Amino acid sequence: MDFQIQQIDAEATWPIRQYVLWPDQPISHCMLEDDAVGTHYGVFVDGRLVSVASLFPQGDGVSRLRKFATLPDFQHLGMGTALLKHVIAELPKMGVVRLWCHARSSALPFYARFGFVAEGEPFNKGPVSYVRAELAL
Repeated sequence: MDFQIQQIDAEATWPIRQYVLWPDQPISHCMLEDDAVGTHYGVFVDGRLVSVASLFPQGDGVSRLRKFATLPDFQHLGMGTALLKHVIAELPKMGVVRLWCHARSSALPFYARFGFVAEGEPFNKGPVSYVRAELAL
């Protein structure tokens, strides 16, 4: 499957964030206060946006990965893997030496494949279990 990865506007991420991460919530629930300072990436298949991820600077060479989501029909096809590889490759250009995220506990094996390490104890946001995961570059 041919696809392209490119930087996108925050607004383009909102429908996928909502559909995949919070289908029971209005799209406004997916808009983050710091979207304007984030760097947002998307995977396009035949011109259709199918996967998104956002990076937010935290200072001192640290960035946070948030709202990483892939449409269900495109999951398990390598889109998320390609997007995360792309994002990680961009980090040195931004001066980032450490990346972290709140990973769903069920997705921790996925993040571990890229070198992320779980930090601390799992915690819940609503019914979903998360763990902080970090990647040192």
